[in-house]
Formats: sequence, structure tokens, C-alpha cells
Amino acid sequence: MKITRLLGTALLLAGSCQPGMASETVSRTVQTPYTEQRVVFDFFFDEPAKINSALYWIRSLINPLMEEPYGLAPEFLDIKVVIHGTEIVTVARKNYEKYRDTIERMRYYASLGVEFKVCGLAAQDYDYAVTDFHEFIDVVPSAITELAHWQLQGYALIIPTVMEKKHAIEEIR
Repeated sequence: MKITRLLGTALLLAGSCQPGMASETVSRTVQTPYTEQRVVFDFFFDEPAKINSALYWIRSLINPLMEEPYGLAPEFLDIKVVIHGTEIVTVARKNYEKYRDTIERMRYYASLGVEFKVCGLAAQDYDYAVTDFHEFIDVVPSAITELAHWQLQGYALIIPTVMEKKHAIEEIR
């Protein structure tokens, strides 16, 4: 009986996937049962301005979790961001005017508990001292060691891929 039902279901599905046939079913919203998050972001970009797009990845993690139906308070989100590419220049205090919007977004996320960490080795490469960074930045010995440390503590690693947009959404929708 089970085999007959499975074969019937398989034939039904195969028949509904014929090219040119419209499906009667539509997609649905699923409320995955998300819980507290422990995430470390790896920021390593070839262009300083790409940090702006990467910050949207943080927003895309935080906003749905803080909104209903989850309603998690920021203290239930443990988020670290390790910075070690050319975007390091965006968090140098001397470049504040050039990257004001970026810094203020980061400062807002820091107020929610996001920890921003700069690689000490990268800072040396750019001739930056610890005092060259904004107050919400922690300088760590090494980005790679820092990323490994947090992963060994059970944090999920997210590496934002920042692509260059070639088409407006309206063009390809």
C-alpha cells in the first residue's frame, strides 16, 4: 500500500513538472524557529567602500530576529565582525569625514552589542596604532586567529560576498 501511494505521488509530481504546464501551487512563508545567534563575520574586501554592502549582511541578520514573530532582544544576539582587508581605512579616525555614514552605521550596530574587531597585523601594514581607531573598535592580534577562536567557540562564520551590481532590479525582474 505504501509503495503504491509513493509511486502515485511520484507520478503526480513528475506530471506536474512538464515544460509549459502552469502549476496550481504557490510558494509559502515559513517561520523557521530561530533562536539566539552566535555569529562571526569575516570582512576582507578589495575595495574600502564594499564595507557598506557588507553592513547590510549584519542588518539582514539582526532585523528579522528582533522583529516579530521572534522578538529577540539585542542581548540575545552575539555578533562579532573581524575586519582585515582594505576596509580597515574606513574605521581609522582620521578618515571619519570620508566614511561618516559607514562609521555611524557601525556605531549604531555597536550600540546593539555587535563587536567590531580589527586585525593587529593589518593595522601594522597600514601603519595604524591602536589609538587610530574609533572607540567601538577592538584591535586583536590576528584576524585569522580571531576567526578560528570564535569558530572553535561554536560561532557560525559568515563571509559576505560583495558583488558589483550590473543590472537594476527593474531590468531583470
